[in-house]
Amino acid sequence: MAEKESSGGGGIGFCGLLTIVFITLKLLGVIAWSWWWVLSPILISIGIALTILFGLIGVALFSGRKR
Repeated sequence: MAEKESSGGGGIGFCGLLTIVFITLKLLGVIAWSWWWVLSPILISIGIALTILFGLIGVALFSGRKR
């Protein structure tokens, strides 16, 4: 019996693809945006992840104090 290959979701996400497109356009001179705007999809993703993480930590700490 042959082993099936795993189809894990390890691809590049939408934000990663968008960042690559923005960097390419910036380096080719198509857009004259600031690097902050070019890298904004990554920065926004990190911000959302940190917000969720701190929210979960806050909920865990708050529910732990009630007991």
